[in-house]
Amino acid sequence: MNKTMPLPMDIRLMNITATLLSVVFVLLLLAAGAWWLLRHPVFTLQGITVQGEVTRNNAITLRANVMPQLNGNFFTIDLNRTRQAFESVPWVRAAVVHRDFPNRLKTVLLEHEPIALWGDEGANKLVNRQSQVFEANVEDVDIDKLPRLKGPDEQSVTVVRMYRFLVPIFETMDMGIDLLELTPRGSWRLLTESGALLELGRGDELEVGARLKVFFKTLSQITARYERTPTALAGADLRHKDGYALRLRGVTTLESSGLKKP
Repeated sequence: MNKTMPLPMDIRLMNITATLLSVVFVLLLLAAGAWWLLRHPVFTLQGITVQGEVTRNNAITLRANVMPQLNGNFFTIDLNRTRQAFESVPWVRAAVVHRDFPNRLKTVLLEHEPIALWGDEGANKLVNRQSQVFEANVEDVDIDKLPRLKGPDEQSVTVVRMYRFLVPIFETMDMGIDLLELTPRGSWRLLTESGALLELGRGDELEVGARLKVFFKTLSQITARYERTPTALAGADLRHKDGYALRLRGVTTLESSGLKKP
C-alpha cells in the first residue's frame, strides 16, 4: 500500500504564493482591460436625447446650461449630477436621465406650469400647480392673466390650498382674485380684481370660509340699501368678532349689531 507523503512546508508555501500571484495577475489584467474599455473613444458621449415638456427651452439653452456641468463618458458620468444639471435650467421642474448604449444619454423633462406670481413685485418668482416656488423670467408668461400669491416660501402649499379654496367662493359673487397674501402675522389678506381689499383674518379654509359665508350673505342686502351692487365693494375687515367693517365706494358703513350710516 502506497502512502502519499505530505509536501514540505516550503514547497506548500511556494505553491500558495504562485497561486496568489496568478490570481493577482489575472485581476490586474481584467482591471486593465476594464480601464481601457471604459475610456475607449466609442463610449465618449456623443449626444443627449431630450424628450417630454420642452416648450420653454430649446437645444441652445439646454446645451448652454447643462453641458458645462457634465463630466465623464457613458460609463463614468454621474447620472444624479446630470439630473441636477437639467433641473437647474429655468422652467425645468423635474428630469429623469438614463444611459442610452453605447454613447448617448436620454432625458425626459417636466416643466413648471405656473398658476400665479409669487412674492413682491419685481421678484422673478412664480408658483406651479404642485405648489412649488421657482425662479424664472416672469416676462416669459402673460403676467396680466396670473394672480399674485404672497407668503413665506415654506408656506407655499398652504397659500395655494387657500387660493384654490377661495376662487369658487368669489366666482359666485362675480369677483376675481388678484392677490392673496399670508401675512407675517399669519392673517389672510385678499385683493379682488376690482381693487377691493379684504382682511380675512386668521384660520384655515373652514374658518375663513365661515366668515366669508356670513359676509357675502349680507353684502347684497347692504349694498342694495345704498342703491349699489356688490361690485361697489371697496374693502372689508372680517377680523371683528361680532361683525365686519365694510367700505363701499362713496359710502362708509359698519356692520355689527346694526348698520350705521355716517
